[in-house]
Amino acid sequence: MFGYIVTNKKEMKPEDVKRYQAFYCGLCRALKERYGKAGQVTLNYDMTFLTILLNALYEPDYRQERHACIMHPAKMHDMYMNEITDYAADMGILLSYYNLMDDWKDDRNAKSKALAKLLEQHYGDLKNQYPRQVRAVEDYVRELTVCETEGDFSLDRAAGLTGTMMAEIMLWKEDVWEKDLRRIGFFLGKFIYLMDAYEDVIADCKSGSYNPWKQYYHNESGEKFNRRVEDILNLMMAEAAKAFEKLPIIQDADILRNILYAGSWNKFEQMKRKREKKE
Repeated sequence: MFGYIVTNKKEMKPEDVKRYQAFYCGLCRALKERYGKAGQVTLNYDMTFLTILLNALYEPDYRQERHACIMHPAKMHDMYMNEITDYAADMGILLSYYNLMDDWKDDRNAKSKALAKLLEQHYGDLKNQYPRQVRAVEDYVRELTVCETEGDFSLDRAAGLTGTMMAEIMLWKEDVWEKDLRRIGFFLGKFIYLMDAYEDVIADCKSGSYNPWKQYYHNESGEKFNRRVEDILNLMMAEAAKAFEKLPIIQDADILRNILYAGSWNKFEQMKRKREKKE
């Protein structure tokens, strides 16, 4: 369900692309060091955004390392790493474990179940270290199951559950920035859920799987449906961006704005074009 909070590299300055890549590679390295190769499989753009956002807000020191990686073994890569990178890696593992189990439940994907079993061994440690975040994810899984079982197709209810969960993930520390970070997480979580459901709506209509967009997809033309989705997604991202602009962020602000104002919409346009070819 994750991986929708992305950059639009065409609109980024070369130095910002390099910095973004260094945070991305640093997160990958942290996953490897903390969870092995199975952890690296969970690397995603959403947790990279979290890494950059929290570093920009709190401005802690970070170490810069250079390593080759499994994808590009012949080239050394800059990597930025610190305690925030470790936090984002841990949250990525937590979210990926439940996402993989959801894939297994929905599609009986054997690969997802196998990887989830590899990550399961770390669950106890995560629960002890992050009781608030783990409780939020467990509540999310339970309440979303109830929502799907009841056949409640309310966009606000289904997406809101993801938003509530992501608000807790976004919150590294409960401090003066808590309100705005929660708000960013809440609306990004809703955005992520609705983007994922939009991407899957055709397949879910065929399979009979739960998807809150189905009622609109069945009753509206393609253009009207796409416009409705875009309008609602725009509201979600506008609220997240409004909360972001309240934070005193200078470092890497251009990267973060690129993601909020351009990158995620570029992803939506790619999905829309892909859907049009299927229909």
